[in-house]
Amino acid sequence: MKAKRKQHSPAFKAKVALEALKEKQTLAELAKRYEVHPTMISKWKQDFLDRASSIFEKATEAEDKIDPERLYAKIGRLELENDFLKKSLKKLG
Repeated sequence: MKAKRKQHSPAFKAKVALEALKEKQTLAELAKRYEVHPTMISKWKQDFLDRASSIFEKATEAEDKIDPERLYAKIGRLELENDFLKKSLKKLG
């Protein structure tokens, strides 16, 4: 019977990849400590580096989302303010 392959969580992979990036221990030492093959650590480290920029991209995507409800509310407030100022100007002039 075949042995089941281990499924590691993304959090575990990130933790090991960060440890590898610190370079305080060799890949062999980390592999022994976390009971994974050094090749897997190298792969996780490379994946981590390749996807690091996406962390910052998601922040800008969230900022770019337009909330129509909020914009309509602001338009309403500005129209009220504009009408008030027009009436005040007519009274003065």
